[in-house]
Amino acid sequence: MAVDHLILTTFVASLFASLLLYLLCRRWSKKIVSKINEPLTVKPGNDDVDIIIVGAGVAGAALAHTLGKEGRRVHVIERDLTEPDRIVGELLQPGGYLKLIELGLEDCVKEIDAQRVLGYALFKDGKHTKLSYPLDQFDSDVAGRSFHNGRFVQRMREKASTLPNVRMEQGTVTSLVEENGVIKGVQYKTKEGQELKSYAPLTIVCDESLSKYIESFYTLRKPVASTINTLAGALYKVFLASPDDARSEMRRACFDYLSLGGVCSSGPVALLSGLNPRPMSLVLHFFAVAIFGVGRLLVPLPSVKRLWLGARLISSASGIIFPIIKAEGVRQMFFPRTIPAIYRAPPAHSSPQ
Repeated sequence: MAVDHLILTTFVASLFASLLLYLLCRRWSKKIVSKINEPLTVKPGNDDVDIIIVGAGVAGAALAHTLGKEGRRVHVIERDLTEPDRIVGELLQPGGYLKLIELGLEDCVKEIDAQRVLGYALFKDGKHTKLSYPLDQFDSDVAGRSFHNGRFVQRMREKASTLPNVRMEQGTVTSLVEENGVIKGVQYKTKEGQELKSYAPLTIVCDESLSKYIESFYTLRKPVASTINTLAGALYKVFLASPDDARSEMRRACFDYLSLGGVCSSGPVALLSGLNPRPMSLVLHFFAVAIFGVGRLLVPLPSVKRLWLGARLISSASGIIFPIIKAEGVRQMFFPRTIPAIYRAPPAHSSPQ
């Protein structure tokens, strides 16, 4: 029983250390926030363009519409303005729909045969369970939406193009124009093959094809996006087929934990649907699944083999979640306020009414 005692002691000590680290990080984050520099202000240039946006996908089109409504003079350059035809992004989570409402883009899911989605159905080893979105506190129109991504993108592009100060052009950006370490604009080739340059005080790249040009620049991601990406990545690794006993036990624990209902299902679904952006809730639910799995192994009677499998389960869970959090950025996920943002002053000219 000395081995049992050692494992239990190690397990409790690890949980205590995690709690202590969390409390210390909260304390340090408050000190970091107080030392953040004042936000930078970027003044409009003289090229009749305030902002260049490279790429007119979901992010680029939404940015163009939002900035255009603020009165910015926006030049959007997109490689292909025809309707995209690929299998990607067919499900808009309720949190994403709430963001569309906030941006005034909720009508972009209309007239594209979008279907309301109210939750998920899980099937495993002959068992099934239903997980509903926790939408009780929202209007009846709030739900997920399933649609053809290309139609959705086109609607957003059309919405942005209706603004008089947003110019959307088909062209391929070949490089960023840089002077003394500062991005001044872009060089691009038009649809007709003409090589041109466009200048603006701010260039926003929403096209992955230019990632090789911006590796040295810091990219910010909203906490809610980091939370969803982390959870999605963790669930993928949990349910990925594996002969490992600990991973198999983790899969069974995850399915049964979600099947319990109440906060055990609404909590994770709220995270996955973008209704709860708090990453600490993600970590707590993820390890609650692991501890739930360990508890099942110890019932009705623990054994050395079961305790060892439980320890491996906790280790496997840690090996899944922590690398994903590290990749997303610990500071960005848990302490986003410590990362200064760049704010732009309103344009000098009058905004369109």
